[in-house]
Amino acid sequence: MMTSRERVDAALNHREPDLVPLDLGGSAVTGMQVSSVYALRQALGLDAPGTPVKVTEPYQMLGEIATDLLDALGVDVVGMGGARTMFGFRNENWKEWTLFDGTPVLVPEGFNTDPEPNGDILMYPEGDKSAPPSGRMPNGGHYFDAIVRQEPIDDATLRVEDNLQEFGHITDDDLAWFKAEADRLRATGRAVLANFGGAAFGDIALVPATWIKHPKGIRDVAEWYASTVMRRDFVWNVFEKQCEIALSNWAKIHSVVGDLPTAVFVTGTDFGTQHGPFISPQAYRDLFKPFHERVNAWIHRNTNWKSFIHSCGSVRAFMDDFVDAGFDILNPVQCSAACMDAREIKAQYGDRITFWGGGVDTQKTLPFGTPEEVRAEVVDRIRTFGPGGGFVFDTIHNVQARISVENLLALYNTFAEHRAYPVG
Repeated sequence: MMTSRERVDAALNHREPDLVPLDLGGSAVTGMQVSSVYALRQALGLDAPGTPVKVTEPYQMLGEIATDLLDALGVDVVGMGGARTMFGFRNENWKEWTLFDGTPVLVPEGFNTDPEPNGDILMYPEGDKSAPPSGRMPNGGHYFDAIVRQEPIDDATLRVEDNLQEFGHITDDDLAWFKAEADRLRATGRAVLANFGGAAFGDIALVPATWIKHPKGIRDVAEWYASTVMRRDFVWNVFEKQCEIALSNWAKIHSVVGDLPTAVFVTGTDFGTQHGPFISPQAYRDLFKPFHERVNAWIHRNTNWKSFIHSCGSVRAFMDDFVDAGFDILNPVQCSAACMDAREIKAQYGDRITFWGGGVDTQKTLPFGTPEEVRAEVVDRIRTFGPGGGFVFDTIHNVQARISVENLLALYNTFAEHRAYPVG
């Protein structure tokens, strides 16, 4: 039997491993909301009732996929990331907290919240309540929304440096963190999906900079999208400097982690909507692709890492460009979006790019379908994407809150039953 690392390596090199590899929690877009983690752990008998689960990423309220859960499900991937959350504080010094739905959780010390009169919850960058809040969880909600803190924009004084606040050069402390993480994760025997940050050009989730106390530059979501056209030269200059810093940082990180990472998360910028491309393919080629090419060329020239792009929605129109830009892996493979039929994209691109995701629809099937419908979709996706390798099973983006235990068990039990090669 292959090790988890060997299994993922084979799949990424378009060879059929012994089993279809499984990811859960390897990244911030392949995880599970903490209340669903709690429900799954309870259903599997891993915890006594009322045992809290750690919130490892408070922005999306993702739960810890601990070693016992990885083992129980046969997960092949673990994640490597930075020391701080999307709100800028570290995952340390845990304290008890309770979700609106009553789920008991543990949150980091920096998780300092204030309720509004209407019951909404405010979150602060670095947990510092003296700074303006940067996140809001609506009363009864499950996640935090970024609060836009846009200062008035004066084009005459707008500086590229203002939109580079978050892209600083890596410190010795950062390198020590990554080295320690590499040592820890090496011992797991699992494949490592790393996110070193800095190369997600124009990722709209990062534009409001929820971890910065007083962000400068263009930080409003609508203003940023408009700026890719209205201030195209400004955005290009931001990307150019960002790319330079990222590659300098990654070279230093590579010197301490080596080729332990199986794959590296390059970008989470979304180029598709439910119904079609978010921008034109030509706009992608003009503004984004040149930087993707630079990053991927550096990866393939200097490391054995595989290059990972996350882009939601209908991205069929970009897939030739993604391959040409040097991406090895596409996630989340949103098969429910327009022009993203699983059989068609597997037939057209399955020998050129690995599909990491696509395992079950998290918009409709998993939250609203029956266990039988979940089982049928899981089997169909394994049979569609599995032949010839080039497939790592994962749900389409994170498993969300309020998923029934029956559907969670149908998802993972069915996968376990049908993951052995030959699939079919």
